[in-house]
Amino acid sequence: MDQQNNSNAQNQQGNPQEPKPNGPLGGMPGAGGSQPQPPKEDTTPANFQLGALFADGIKITLQEHPDTQFDDEEFLTLLASSISLSKAEKKRILDAVPKLKQWQVDELMTIFNEEKKKFAQLSKKHVPQLEKLAKQHYEDWKDLEMQQAQEGKKEEEEKKADEIRKSLGL
Repeated sequence: MDQQNNSNAQNQQGNPQEPKPNGPLGGMPGAGGSQPQPPKEDTTPANFQLGALFADGIKITLQEHPDTQFDDEEFLTLLASSISLSKAEKKRILDAVPKLKQWQVDELMTIFNEEKKKFAQLSKKHVPQLEKLAKQHYEDWKDLEMQQAQEGKKEEEEKKADEIRKSLGL
């Protein structure tokens, strides 16, 4: 029995002939040491430019906004380029422009510029995802442009019909 007790004591304390594990993780496999490390990710900014797809220009026009002063083209390009807003949110902003206060327009422009800057700072590994998002938002914007063009034609036709009715005395 004494021999068995001595054997148990040695197993609990470790075999005196085996070296004790070194390091904070007790020599566990893969616990550091001389294991090869994966290559570090390239975090160099890719300088992805939101809005590059809109080089051909923006075809949407803003409604009159007499209480605010800003560059319509810059505002529209930033709004169109945003990949954080849905098509419906962009439409709501377009519709709200005449009612916005100057500070609201300024804040929107700041947010859009900040978004553009932040996405430009992302590394190259994010570029495929950004390109996919930018393309989807570009297509959404083109839909908005087409909607506005159709609404404009409809309004124009209604005006012509009203003029014809007036000239006929109806």
